[in-house]
Amino acid sequence: MDMIEQNYVGCDISKQWLDFFDEASSRHQRIDNRADAIAAYVAGLHPGRDFVVMEATGVHDRLLRHALAKAGVAFSRHNPVHTHHYVKSMRRRAKTDRLDARMLSGYGRRYRPAAEPAPREEGERLQSLASHRDHLVEMRAELKKHRHEAFEETVVADLEDMIAAFDTRIAALESRIATVIAQAEDMARDHALMVSVPGVSKITALCLLAQMPELGQRSPKSIAALAGLAPFDDKSGKLIRRSRIHGGRSRVRRALYMAALGAIRACRRFTDFYTALAARAGSKKLAIIAVARKLIVVLNAVIRDKKAFA
Repeated sequence: MDMIEQNYVGCDISKQWLDFFDEASSRHQRIDNRADAIAAYVAGLHPGRDFVVMEATGVHDRLLRHALAKAGVAFSRHNPVHTHHYVKSMRRRAKTDRLDARMLSGYGRRYRPAAEPAPREEGERLQSLASHRDHLVEMRAELKKHRHEAFEETVVADLEDMIAAFDTRIAALESRIATVIAQAEDMARDHALMVSVPGVSKITALCLLAQMPELGQRSPKSIAALAGLAPFDDKSGKLIRRSRIHGGRSRVRRALYMAALGAIRACRRFTDFYTALAARAGSKKLAIIAVARKLIVVLNAVIRDKKAFA
């Protein structure tokens, strides 16, 4: 049986519209970024042959991803930094939505990416709720900062009322999040497995559920890199610098850094690891980052094997 030749369709995404470039027909098409227009376009694609390549654009690609998944059409999203490097390698200077769509089609042909899994409604709901909670916590922290600096009684009283209101809103949101997790059997199981690991709080587990759906599905090195905790060498000629971490998901990295502090206090295994590395490297911060990296690898194994931390 002959294999079907993959056809890469590049899609440049904005809030208002989507620009498509079909490699097979060399055709460009612009449609509104609305459910009805997207459904009509996707109906003309061929599952098994067409593969849509797009840049990760936050919420603006959500309707397209769901329509593609429903139609059985493969797709993948890519970090704009990577695709922009590809553009530079082509020595292209002009930038338009049409050209970006064509570029993404070529990017797919060049790198032949793996298809992403279909989006899950409960996962996206959790991510939205978790992100909103983070925003509320940041706003409360800013109010608390102003409270420490205030001295006028009226201002102090007003700030304290606002902080109390945020406390109530955050508590209510966390209760809602707990309900969403409990209603999804796999989420509830994974959440329970995560909090079995020393230093991993319910909020850290929530962050990982929302921001790191790849847990349990990647290699240790790959999952550490996704979290921005994998060290990269920095060598050139005779110049050898200390390996550094960079990139990855900053929210996940922050959560794991705080979890590492807790793990060092709570578990002898992590305490000994931290103490030995801090003494050898001469840097407590480097040792904490190493513990955070060890934590994400342990969490990856816990979710993969469906066994609580021992």
